[in-house]
Amino acid sequence: MLPNRCDVEEKYRWNLADIFPSLDDFNKEVEYLQDAIKKFEKYVGTLGDKNSLLELLNLDSELGERLERAYVYAHLLRDEDTANNENNSRANAMEILATKLSTATSFILPELTSQSDEYLEELLNDNSFSKYHLSLKEIIRTKSHILSHKEENILAKVGSFSGDFENTFIMFDNADIKFKSYLDKDKNKIVLSHGLYGLALQSNDQNDRKKAFNSMFGAYKDMINTITSNYAGSVKTDWFYSDVRGFSSSLERAMFYENVSPKVYKKLVENVHKNFDVMHDYVAYRKEALGLKTLNMYDMYVPIVEGADIKLEYEEAVELVKKALLPMGDEYQALLNKAFTSGWVDVVENKGKKSGAYSWGAYGVHPFVLLNYQKTTHDVFTIAHELGHAIHSYYSNTTQNYENANYVIFVAEIASTVNEVLLIKHLLKNTTDKNVKKYLLSYYMDMFRTTLFRQTMFAEFEEFSHSEVEKDIPLTAESLSDKYYQLNKEYYGKSVKHNDLIRYEWARIPHFYTAFYVYKYATGIITAVNIATNILEGKNLEGYKNFLKTGCSLPPLDIIRLAGVDLETDTPYKVAFDEFNNALKELKEID
Repeated sequence: MLPNRCDVEEKYRWNLADIFPSLDDFNKEVEYLQDAIKKFEKYVGTLGDKNSLLELLNLDSELGERLERAYVYAHLLRDEDTANNENNSRANAMEILATKLSTATSFILPELTSQSDEYLEELLNDNSFSKYHLSLKEIIRTKSHILSHKEENILAKVGSFSGDFENTFIMFDNADIKFKSYLDKDKNKIVLSHGLYGLALQSNDQNDRKKAFNSMFGAYKDMINTITSNYAGSVKTDWFYSDVRGFSSSLERAMFYENVSPKVYKKLVENVHKNFDVMHDYVAYRKEALGLKTLNMYDMYVPIVEGADIKLEYEEAVELVKKALLPMGDEYQALLNKAFTSGWVDVVENKGKKSGAYSWGAYGVHPFVLLNYQKTTHDVFTIAHELGHAIHSYYSNTTQNYENANYVIFVAEIASTVNEVLLIKHLLKNTTDKNVKKYLLSYYMDMFRTTLFRQTMFAEFEEFSHSEVEKDIPLTAESLSDKYYQLNKEYYGKSVKHNDLIRYEWARIPHFYTAFYVYKYATGIITAVNIATNILEGKNLEGYKNFLKTGCSLPPLDIIRLAGVDLETDTPYKVAFDEFNNALKELKEID
């Protein structure tokens, strides 16, 4: 039985008093913010005056930072016990307040982009605006794609409903989809859900895996025409925004606003294609290791080794993670110790606590990490992963000012994955049990399969769907499913049976409604493997720490270059695929 929140030992709870000492302090801050938001009104139409603009930017910065702190506090408090109505009400109130601030400041960007290039350049050369150089540079960089004030107003109104395709999918996928129930090998009636599906694919009974697979993808097949229509609307919306803003493709627009060269996307796909043979070799090995006459798509997630799971008490897991991260140096170790002993981490599951794990925080306060620790290998790696995020945020926040601290999505998963790679390398080096080593190597290879290969396959599917719309070719259920089926065959090879229902897998991927997002998972693991390899070879640790400290003060590719990785060249891709190949060779040698 899960404990109530009040019964969880203090050492296993984060300390939200580090944000606000009490609820009274929080409430006073919210009152201040509600009143202060009204101050923005007087600045409308005055941004051509430098003094007025500087006052406005300082006000926006101050209230943004203070609102972030209150917002995070309310949501962390809610996540401690989601069944607590007061917590939920407090978090909802902060959502409303955040919307009010966003509305009150919505005039800033259109008014600034309407200023002359000479004026904006003058601001860049004025030391009074040094805090805002990054924002000003982005305005100048993107200005050519900003439309007239009237047109921007129209686009803003379109934006109020253009995201409905994603919302429709979320509602369908979480509330309305119906999976057919089935009987498992023990004659238990299984009513499938998204959560249960992941567990079902790890069943040691192939027929149970097949039934779960058929139930899952049969549900999407039954609704494929409706899903296709909804997804096509999302793709058309992407092209609408790209076209009216003067981009040649939706991919170009996505890369432009990330400030990442399209060359990176092309390098990723090109290098993955070059290494299909290694992926196919691993799939063939999986078939042999599982002893299956036929390897199906629903057999890709079942562990090839049983009984080798790492089961540690939380304190033991923490010590293991710290040992694995010793190559990061004394300063990093000191931060880990501080995180684990000073109220950064909320460890155990309690009644009403939000599920899963994350790292989150606000500028000016240390990060917070939510766990629901169980004695599994996955949860040990989760500790390393989330502390990677937390210490990345700590370094960025303590090095950069508020405007430059919040690192972008393109680099967000790198530090967390570096920690995971260092952990698995440590375990492999210090494990003598062949069964455990085999388990760890397959765990590592599945990281590559699901994060590098699979996400790149998703990215190729996205590029296809968007290019079809850009050529005025209608998207149909048949064309989308056929393309996905073709990609699945290319990526997984001939050793697996490409069950017909896998052609509908695209229809259940929520990330497709945020176009060209998924490829960043692949570039993230490539970058992380390169960084971890360098660290273990005693190279460029300081460069990596500079990466952690840079926040968003440089373009993403330049930030990554600080850590010794250039994604516009072939080198980092080769290092990553060599790592995958060497892990497979080692796995085979154990047999």
